[in-house]
Amino acid sequence: DKDRIKREEERTTGALKEIEGWLNLTHINRIEAYDISNTSGMESVGSMVVFEGGKPKRNDYRKFRIKSVQGPNDYASMYEVLTRRFERAKTGSESTSDSFVRLPDVIMMDGGRGQVNMALEVLGKLEMSIPVCGMVKDDNHRTRGLYFHNVELPIDRNSEAFKLITRVQDEAHRFAIEYHRSLRSKDQVKSVLDEIPGVGPARRKALMKSFPSIYEIRDATAEQIAMQ
Repeated sequence: DKDRIKREEERTTGALKEIEGWLNLTHINRIEAYDISNTSGMESVGSMVVFEGGKPKRNDYRKFRIKSVQGPNDYASMYEVLTRRFERAKTGSESTSDSFVRLPDVIMMDGGRGQVNMALEVLGKLEMSIPVCGMVKDDNHRTRGLYFHNVELPIDRNSEAFKLITRVQDEAHRFAIEYHRSLRSKDQVKSVLDEIPGVGPARRKALMKSFPSIYEIRDATAEQIAMQ
């Protein structure tokens, strides 16, 4: 048990201590990371994932459906996501969820100079000061360093800190793709059902609520559909 606890501390709080050293920050507990997902600009969505104490805090994850951007523009989409997230924090009221009120100790962007500067621009516009670093990737799409204060810092790929950064990056990507696929599935079901005579808005809504995808509706029995 002692060995297990020690290994868990090394991969969580120990990894955070390493990152603090790399970035020359005195305290990191809460990390927020963001990602964008779309298909040729359709159904663009953003994800916000949160790690506290080196572990994912899934109750604080948030999804964003992009409203102001047309077409495949990840940069503009991320600008919208960050603006909405931190405006909520700045103007928060009792109705604002805790995940928006609480600020991260550091923001990790998927990318380098451009993404970091864009995030700093949003924070500057809102008069907020939060450290922002970029997770820079190599030609094989693996993180090779952290971009911070206009410098790319090399990181030890065998370290627990590198493994934690990879988990953060992968989780932001997974959460964005998962939300994007769910919206695509709902739109697919909606478009097909709209073509069926006799299926109005109420029945369509009931079917979409009861069946996760068009394939489940297709395979359902007449009795199962009639019950909706």
